[in-house]
Formats: sequence, C-alpha cells, structure tokens
Amino acid sequence: MWLNNVLETIGNTPLIKLNKITKDIPATVLAKVDYFNPGNSIKDRMALKMVEVAEQEGKLKPGGTIIEGTSGNTGMGLALAACVKGYKCIFVTTDKQSKEKADILKAVGAEVIVCPTNVLPEDPRSYYSVAKRLGKEVPNSMYMNQYDNLANRQAHYESTGPEIWAQTEGKITHLVCTAGTGGTITGTAMYLKEKNPNIKVWAVDVYGSLLTNYFKTGNIDMSFVHPYISEGFGEDFVPQNYDMSVIDEFVQVTDKDGAVMARKIAKEEGLFCGYSAGSCIQGLMQLKASLTKDDVVVCIFHDHGSRYVGKIYNDQWMMERGFLEVKTFKDIVSGRAGKKLITVEPTNTVAEAVELMKKYDIEQIPVLHNHELVGSVSEGGLFQKIFSNPDIKYATVASVMEAAPAIVDFLTPVEKLGSLITKENGAVLAKDDSGNYHIVTKYDVIQSLAK
Repeated sequence: MWLNNVLETIGNTPLIKLNKITKDIPATVLAKVDYFNPGNSIKDRMALKMVEVAEQEGKLKPGGTIIEGTSGNTGMGLALAACVKGYKCIFVTTDKQSKEKADILKAVGAEVIVCPTNVLPEDPRSYYSVAKRLGKEVPNSMYMNQYDNLANRQAHYESTGPEIWAQTEGKITHLVCTAGTGGTITGTAMYLKEKNPNIKVWAVDVYGSLLTNYFKTGNIDMSFVHPYISEGFGEDFVPQNYDMSVIDEFVQVTDKDGAVMARKIAKEEGLFCGYSAGSCIQGLMQLKASLTKDDVVVCIFHDHGSRYVGKIYNDQWMMERGFLEVKTFKDIVSGRAGKKLITVEPTNTVAEAVELMKKYDIEQIPVLHNHELVGSVSEGGLFQKIFSNPDIKYATVASVMEAAPAIVDFLTPVEKLGSLITKENGAVLAKDDSGNYHIVTKYDVIQSLAK
C-alpha cells in the first residue's frame, strides 16, 4: 500500500545495537538512528508537529511563510512540510554551520540567510534576532521558534519516547542525548519517566555552552559561553523547551572528541552519522563507569553524516583544527634530524650520481636546476642504461634523467602518498616552510605505516 506523501514516512526509525565501539561498556548500547527520517534527521518529527499545531491554532494560514532560525536540520523538516502543504520558507542560520546544510535547504526551495555565529543572542545580527524580526516584518508569516515552541518537545513525547519504549520492550534503563533546543531530550524523557521513573536521562553538552552550569546551579552565567565548533547542540541561553527535572546528569565533551568519535562510529559500526552522534557516544564513554551488564542504554543519533562531508569527514578540515592525528609527509621527514636532501644538477655525470647513491645508500636522487625540480635519476633506471652501455657513466645526468617526482603538500597524509608513488616514479617531494625540498620514497611510506 502506498503512502499519501513524504510526511507519512516520518518516525518509526530503527533501534540498532552497537557492537564494536562500545565493546568495553558492560551494558547493552542501542542507537536510535533517526537519520532514517525523510529529511535525514530527528528534527523532522518536531518540524511537522510545529506546523500542525500552528495550523490548528490558526497562526499559519494558506500560502503563508514559515520563518525559522535553524542549524539546518529543523529547516529541512519544515521545508518538507512546506512542500507538501504549500508554504514558503525563510531560514536563518549561522556561518558556523556546514555549507552542505544551507545548500540542501536551498534545494528544497527555501531562502537561506546566513548570520555571524559569535554574537550574543540579543544582538540584532544574531540568527535568533534576525528570525524574530522577519517573523514580524514578513506578511502572512510565522516564526516557528523551535527553542520556545513547546510543540517541539510534544513531538518527542508523542513519538520518540513511545517508539523507544516499545522497541526495548520497556527494558531501557538509560537515555543519552545531546542537548540543544531541549525538545528531543525533554519530550522523550517525559514519556519514558512516566513509564518508569527509575530511567536515567543523561544530557550531553559541549564546552562553550551554558546549559551544563545552568543544570547544576540554576544560574545563567555567560562566563561559561565561548565559541565552539560542534553543531546542533549546546546553547548560549536556556530554551523554554527544557524541563531540567526530567534530566539526571549533564556531561560536556570537546569539539575534537565529538568529531573523532563520529568518524569512529562510521568506520566501526557502519553508521554514517553527524556531529551530535559522535558527541553523544563520547558523553556515554565519559559516564560508562556507572553502567552494569543489566543496563540497556539508548543513544539518540540525530542526523546523517552527509551534512558534514566538508567538515568532520574531511581530513584537511580535521587536521587544520588539530582534530585528526594522522601521519603526514611532514611526520616522516621530521625524524631525519635536519639531514639535507641529496640532489644532483643536470650537468653532473651519471658516475657522480651513482657514487652518491652508494655513499648515502639511496635509490633515487632528485635533479635540481636553479633550485627547481626538473627530473630524477634512480638506481633501477640507471642499471638498465649502464648494463646496455657501460660508457654512459660519462654522460650527463640531463641525458638520462627520468620524469620528476610528484610534488605534494607538506601535510599530505601518508595514506595518500602511497597512491602517488608509482612503479615508474618511486618517490614524492614536498617543500617545507623555508622552501627546502624533502623526499619520501615507497620504502619510507611502508616503514611509516608499519610502526
């Protein structure tokens, strides 16, 4: 039997057991994988609910415009609802969010306005302020305000909570969820605690957010607020969707740990998740000491990794922020204690090049002219030529040199170097910050990967 529209596919997402990444945790750990929703995130649930409630209350009228401040996922859910129901959308986001998120919103017909991240919520440039202003200025429009709109948490009370309870057959003992607008964790927790008040609810926050301190003290202390890279959770104010009485613990994780863990989930569990999923599991790891073999833990995996291919799943982006500890060209040559690269000029003789190979026990020598790479000579290439013509040892290097090795970035990962070194060209070169050449051979790569 067919469905009437895409909105009918929202919800009933799978609960999947984690096996490798949680092998050191005695409890059963299950992931509520909500990227199976049509908009690839859990936000589809509350986006549709907010629209339905707005319609019921007469606040959203036919042909109207939906306005929202969003990190991307809520916007996608609202855009799907707008497509089906005939509304227009204007979404306001921050320059911290991945480009992929903005592009996806535009693809489904939304207008996207990008605002600066590092401003206070009340600043007129903030995405909160801009969204509120547009809600007043645009005719026949409604500012959804997912932060203070209680339809947000109601959606999870009515769908996410009941699904988890049924899927675990009531055996759930812990709920772990990143904390952002408060809708997912509060709504889900409210339902589950009605079923079993002993269920523990753990909120995962990020350093730079004030939510953890507010949970512990009841005070809004802006000294805890500073810029962070993590997306989709953490806040610099307390949304009205929160009911802290249903949350038992807050734990903060670093930007780096969340990003690294997300990549680990993808590689070890085959679940291509977003930033918040990595942070959720990292938070669980930090609290795992209190778990037992009889516990059943459910972790919320909010969205899909496709939202972050230019960020946490991009090696260069990760390395630039010190998040990815991978071996690079620089790491290989750094252990050479400043040894100078052995080179020859095109005017040197083949015999001189061979003598250098013997002296320094090397197989390949770059050929430089006026400090620029013009070719190379290798042990294998010279052997064939000398064997067929012994007198070639008196010839110049220019007459026998081979193609120059590839020149790469000094921070190129070792794994990529392997694909650049071929049978015909057994090395690659790179310049350091001082403009000096360094060489890495096939043997160097093998040795590096074997360590």
